[in-house]
Amino acid sequence: QVQLVESGGGLVQAGGSLRLSCAISGGIFGIRTMGWYRQAPGKQRELVATISIGGTTNYADSVKGRFTISRDNAKNTVPLQMNSLEPEDTGVYYCNLRTWSTSYWGQGTQVTVSS
Repeated sequence: QVQLVESGGGLVQAGGSLRLSCAISGGIFGIRTMGWYRQAPGKQRELVATISIGGTTNYADSVKGRFTISRDNAKNTVPLQMNSLEPEDTGVYYCNLRTWSTSYWGQGTQVTVSS
């Protein structure tokens, strides 16, 4: 049974930092990408950042230069370091893992940035 569990969300002032983590468990084969998406109130879920199994990263334009995605293979986690946070970064952040045939999602963690 594949499980993705997010942690690290919370309330932070604009300009501050948070570090999210996604713990991945279960037997998974054929991983293509791992990443983070977010959904603000009243908006569609959008890509934040992804990292391929080969280490290639991809970021939304709105977070480039502020967020960094990485992989910790030893701990089986996908951290997302978020710096210089803005109120527009507020939303529920979801961890995602894609194989050649399936997309897995975590339950999400709330990030709130106050102005």
